[in-house]
Amino acid sequence: MSSHPQATEQFKKYLSKKNLRWTAQREGLLDVFLDRPGHVSAEDLHRQTEAGQKMGFATVYRTLKHLVACGLAREVDMGDSRLYFENTGEKTHHDHLLCVHCGSVVEFLNPKIEQLQEKVASRYGYKITQHRLLLYGVCPKCQSPNITKSFSRAKIKKLPKSSAQDSRHAKQ
Repeated sequence: MSSHPQATEQFKKYLSKKNLRWTAQREGLLDVFLDRPGHVSAEDLHRQTEAGQKMGFATVYRTLKHLVACGLAREVDMGDSRLYFENTGEKTHHDHLLCVHCGSVVEFLNPKIEQLQEKVASRYGYKITQHRLLLYGVCPKCQSPNITKSFSRAKIKKLPKSSAQDSRHAKQ
């Protein structure tokens, strides 16, 4: 019996519409995913479930994609060439701050930023259907003098080209 009856029912209905089977593996992945706070990559989830159940990475990745399609998960691109997934069930919309040194993530919501995005979209005749905001920076812990000295320039994560291009266009 699942510890998430509403999510389980939602996922079962989605799978049924797609002519896909409800399996013990999918149920186990759903429970592990929903019980895990924050952001999880397919690799991390595979490691967490691998000990209890024998399943391939592709099964984990496909299941996460199905969770996104049925509205139980959201994809988050942190700019490090891996997709992360977060539970949408308990969370409202939020944006992210990402430390380019240690990779820590802070979730935040700022009504002024949300209003500004609507204003910009309106100015250009757009109606926003969804958006993602990811701000890159250095967290307070990594700004401390002892930590900063230990980082070399080579360790700093680079912005993906698409993000750099997007920010250039946003200034115009």
